[in-house]
Amino acid sequence: MRVSVPTIITGFGAPKRTISPAAAVERIADFLAPGNVTLLTGAGVSVASGIRAYRGKDGRYMNPNYQPIFYHELTDQSEKGFAFRHRYWLRSYLGYPPVRDAVPNTSHYAIAALQYASYLPRLVTQNVDGLHHKAIAHLWDPDHIQKQIVELHGTLHRVHCKRGHVVPRDTFQDWLSASNPQWKAFVDNLEKTGANYARILMVELEGVSYANFVVPECPQCTLEGQQGSFYKSKVIFFGESIPSRIKDRSLHDVEQSERVFVLGTTLATYSAFRLVKRALELRKPVMLLNVGPTRADELPGVEKLEISSSLVLRDVVRAILGSRASQDSTIVHLLQSGVHQPPAEDQEIVSRNT
Repeated sequence: MRVSVPTIITGFGAPKRTISPAAAVERIADFLAPGNVTLLTGAGVSVASGIRAYRGKDGRYMNPNYQPIFYHELTDQSEKGFAFRHRYWLRSYLGYPPVRDAVPNTSHYAIAALQYASYLPRLVTQNVDGLHHKAIAHLWDPDHIQKQIVELHGTLHRVHCKRGHVVPRDTFQDWLSASNPQWKAFVDNLEKTGANYARILMVELEGVSYANFVVPECPQCTLEGQQGSFYKSKVIFFGESIPSRIKDRSLHDVEQSERVFVLGTTLATYSAFRLVKRALELRKPVMLLNVGPTRADELPGVEKLEISSSLVLRDVVRAILGSRASQDSTIVHLLQSGVHQPPAEDQEIVSRNT
């Protein structure tokens, strides 16, 4: 099977046009103020939470040696598939804690404020980190969150076996720890010393044998007498199809909106690019906010602003809501919340498929 990793072709098209934060705030506020906007977010939104984006400002992968595990490799029933799964789960075991412990940044909370104020009734995210959920979990119950937020590429916070038994990722992390005490001690030491997880993943694992890492089988399948079951993260891997209900829901959210706001994404994956194309087919206004080239840069009907969301989104909320932004205690709290902790420039990438 041949599956390619999406890329962005750089160096073509119109030159990059910069915009001042003040001008960007005014333009974005004008775009969002009518309401009934569907928001599409990508990796750029989570960078200020310490989760590095796949691609840099030139559209290329931050890690030139990036080698994702494809779906057909992960689910292969042969010894080769067994090896791929062990490689995946050892790296995932080490890479999950920083993602688990990440907290929403100022952009997540600004978005939550606009959700709470009903300007963004629909959010489709490509991110699997769950930070949009964390930002608004104190205001909405889980069922309401599921109705308002679509995780286009799944979530890292749940795993499932091939027969569909779902387990919280934190629980599975505990199972991995219990099955691999030597690696549990290694992780405990990383957390104690504050070591750079990303560099550990990219450097210190070279030459490590994955074969001795124990990956628990599904206990429910064992009880049912089923053998050979294995777990995977509830994320969409390269080469894996998005469930039809998620695909249909994301298209429906675009179709039901008056306009589409795209934030922090290169739109390299077709699952996201498709949504922008559909909005344009329906002649809906589309605004794209991203630093660096995107797949939609040359599309007629897309207004692109080259600026980071962390520089403008809180002021956008204030511009739209006016006095409510300072009088509504919930909005005030949201606009005062959020970290700004982007990864250091010299850090290596931590895979978002951990």
